[in-house]
Amino acid sequence: MFTTISSTILVLGVLIFVHELGHFLVAKWTGVTVLRFSFGFGPRLVGFKRGDTDYCLSLIPLGGYVKMLGEERDEEITEEQRAGSFSVQPLAKRSAIVFAGPLSNFLLAIVIFTLVYALSGIPQMTADIGTVNPGSPAEQAGLQPGDKVLAINGKPITFWEELSKTIEASGEKPMALDVQRGDERILISVTAAVSEVPNLFGEKIRRAVIGVTASGKFIVRQVDPINAFQESLIQTAHLSKLFLMTIVKMVEGVVSLKTLGGPILIAQMAGQQASEGMLNLVYFIALISVNLAVLNLLPIPVLDGGHLLFFFLEALIGRPIETSKIEMAQKLGMVVLLVLMVFVFYNDIMRLIPGQKPDFMP
Repeated sequence: MFTTISSTILVLGVLIFVHELGHFLVAKWTGVTVLRFSFGFGPRLVGFKRGDTDYCLSLIPLGGYVKMLGEERDEEITEEQRAGSFSVQPLAKRSAIVFAGPLSNFLLAIVIFTLVYALSGIPQMTADIGTVNPGSPAEQAGLQPGDKVLAINGKPITFWEELSKTIEASGEKPMALDVQRGDERILISVTAAVSEVPNLFGEKIRRAVIGVTASGKFIVRQVDPINAFQESLIQTAHLSKLFLMTIVKMVEGVVSLKTLGGPILIAQMAGQQASEGMLNLVYFIALISVNLAVLNLLPIPVLDGGHLLFFFLEALIGRPIETSKIEMAQKLGMVVLLVLMVFVFYNDIMRLIPGQKPDFMP
């Protein structure tokens, strides 16, 4: 229990703190007055004031918040304070301050992935065959479980991803597979068949397959810091696309809302990762950081993406959006978030009940 609680505080604390730190640093850099930068929420415990900013530690250690002068348009400010007010800043500065939060979460993920890859390498699935489907092109060609594919048409193959992409790209053209079987090395000719197979979201897609599955064996590929950084960029971009597509598929009804999880699920997963080692927990922080960045960029009022949407409309029409319209949109956005919170908490609670599954949605 202690591990779960402490790891949850660490995960949420780091993610939200880094997010707010992004807003804070860019606000300071652009000359906006920051009234308070708090680590944690709730009542102020201790702190100090430097310049206009109160740096403090608050009671609830889950992230933090930044309070800027003039965040609310109807906030009263003196003429002397006007230069440091957020609301009077040029559109580019306001946009940069808002975007800095999600950007910080992306940067955190990139830093973590880079360090993990540089120190521990990158686990990748080998090109060893686990099963061969009966009646498949692979079985007809003579492939067997335990075979290791070394090359296709002379192109070296090391990892399962390379094997899968090469077969898919070949279409229905014959391929020469260089295969290791025990101590023997043999050449097998196989022609893929185009079939309907489920993708990551369960949708049926047509692709070339030979009818084999991976053995599940992994090797760790060691990389230098430069390659680790490059791989971290690829991983962050891949996860961002995956999370965004998951949201799109939920809207389309392809992915069920039953899959949504909230703080309780995060706590369970954080505790599990922490029990498996600090490296796993740190990697988990990177995954959630990308998720948080993508979610915050959604064009929903009250989120950073909603503010950026208002700024875009302001640039489009050449004047600020009326305060009443922004407030109305934010109320609607809050309702959307509250409904979403009901779903995720319901799903989380149902997962805690033995033998139960989230079935709030039909």
